[in-house]
Amino acid sequence: MATEMVPHTALTLVDQLPAFQILASFLAAPLIVVLGSRRLAWPIAFIASAMSLIVALMLLSQVMDGTVISYRMGGWAPPLGIEYRVDAANAFVLVLVSAISTLILPYARTSFGKEIPLRHHTAFYAAYLLCFSGLLGVTITGDAFNVFVFLEVSSLSTYVLIAMGAERDKRALTAAYDYLIMGTIGATFFVIGIGFLYMATGTLNMADIADRIVEQGGNRTIRAGFAFIVVGIGLKVAMYPLHRWLPNAYTYAPSAVTAFVAATSTKVAVYVLLRFIFSVFQPNFLFEFNTLEYIILPFALIAMFAASFVAIFQSDFKMMLAFSSIAQIGYILLGIAFLTETGVTAAVVHLFNHGITKAALFMAVGAYVFSANGSYYDTIQGLGRRMPLTSAAVVLAGFSLIGVPGTAGFVSKWVLVQAALEKGWWPVALLIVASSLLAVIYVWRVIEVLYLRATPQGCQVREAPASMLVPMWIAVLACIYFGLNTDLTIGAAETAARGLMSGSAGMR
Repeated sequence: MATEMVPHTALTLVDQLPAFQILASFLAAPLIVVLGSRRLAWPIAFIASAMSLIVALMLLSQVMDGTVISYRMGGWAPPLGIEYRVDAANAFVLVLVSAISTLILPYARTSFGKEIPLRHHTAFYAAYLLCFSGLLGVTITGDAFNVFVFLEVSSLSTYVLIAMGAERDKRALTAAYDYLIMGTIGATFFVIGIGFLYMATGTLNMADIADRIVEQGGNRTIRAGFAFIVVGIGLKVAMYPLHRWLPNAYTYAPSAVTAFVAATSTKVAVYVLLRFIFSVFQPNFLFEFNTLEYIILPFALIAMFAASFVAIFQSDFKMMLAFSSIAQIGYILLGIAFLTETGVTAAVVHLFNHGITKAALFMAVGAYVFSANGSYYDTIQGLGRRMPLTSAAVVLAGFSLIGVPGTAGFVSKWVLVQAALEKGWWPVALLIVASSLLAVIYVWRVIEVLYLRATPQGCQVREAPASMLVPMWIAVLACIYFGLNTDLTIGAAETAARGLMSGSAGMR
């Protein structure tokens, strides 16, 4: 595995890309606050996000051949110094996060009109960029304690973003509070786990921790650290049954916030879980203790069915999608639990495909909220004819959520079924198909509400503005494109899976 070491004294712009990945958004957030201008807040946020997307794409192009980029912060060589480490796994996630952010910002500029008071717009963009830069930092850092720091940066700003939905629904305040409590508990478990690893290894650099874990074998302190980290990140991932914060947070947050958080936050948490499971503790550690097979796998299967059943009986489109997200997280965790290269490939590609699918669906819900002042089925019934473009986007993105052939959702579920059959677990493959049939039911309910019910008398609802439709349809078309052309997604996921499954060697 090739390694590119980039010291801080490198003079070329390309050599500095890992630092620029976070720098643009991290500096733009306080700049927006200092300027205090509502007119300048959005352009600054959009430019910072677009710059991050360009950098992420450049980084991904450099590591698609298996190269690992190590960037030394402040010129201090790891393990004493902090490093940013980029490989195919986190470069793929960086592209997802920055692409979703860049897509959401034009949409958010219009959707805020009815959901967030004008006086809060400047603060919103500052908090949004902090959340964005925190997610990027979690993904790119090679230092275990910095993962915790960036997690807290993104989490604290997310609580604020969710609470801003209180203008439309006061329940956003309790949702933000519940998320704060659960998020704090998760962060506490995680940092305790990091503390145990530091006690056992004397280092915080993840590649160095991995090497020292190999030397120490079944150290009880390391086992305890592993348990705390899995539980802590499990809360951030919304792993069943640690998911109770998610439905209300997604439902009562402003529409643009829900679309961004649903498509990125849990996906970054899944990446952290992948990184610690395969690169830090390494597969041999897990094969010995069967942690995933006897704990994560059963809960993943339960989530796929329990959350889908709950989604079927919801009367709020937003709440339905929230519970659907819990079920989809179950698919990702199931791929991880297979502990095979194909399973990890399925997890990584579904992480990406589900991200763009949920971004499209939550943006569509936001369009209904903007035009019809609500997302309850009684509010949006019959709007398939009055909002044809938004409703068509719901249908196509819903097909991706189900896993209809020709959509991105089908690709990842197909790879997941292949992973189950490779292990000879055909009953699990059947369960994957069965749970997808449940998705048919709750997606069909929405289609039936939109197209087969009569529009209420006196309804004056009109189609959402173009500034909301264009980002929404870009996400929908991405669901179709990546369902037909899998070169980027499957190629990046397979490269990422090979690197992750090679353990600490994949970080070299």
